[in-house]
Amino acid sequence: MPFLRFKGFEREVIEQVSPSIIEQFANIVDIPKDIIKIELLHVDQIANSPLSVEIYMFQREQEIHDAVASMIYAKLSDYGCQHPHIFYVILSPSLYYKEGKPLHALPKTSSIMK
Repeated sequence: MPFLRFKGFEREVIEQVSPSIIEQFANIVDIPKDIIKIELLHVDQIANSPLSVEIYMFQREQEIHDAVASMIYAKLSDYGCQHPHIFYVILSPSLYYKEGKPLHALPKTSSIMK
């Protein structure tokens, strides 16, 4: 956690840009790199489906969300990805479960909940 889900991108681009995105994301959000998940989702584009990045994470201050989105946009632009849509799906810690248990009931959840 958090999850960054890329849709409509070429696998090679995401593989190349991921290490840099993980590094900078961790620095901006102040979380360990090893908890950041990156996924490339397959989509069948039917009509008007842009490249998109979905960021699933817990709520942060607006400046942090803005900085992450700006960084991801810049990195993707460096690889020729034009006009990707970047948006957040804000998760609630009280509704996030691991191993069927709420986060607050698990040991060592502080880095996950950051």
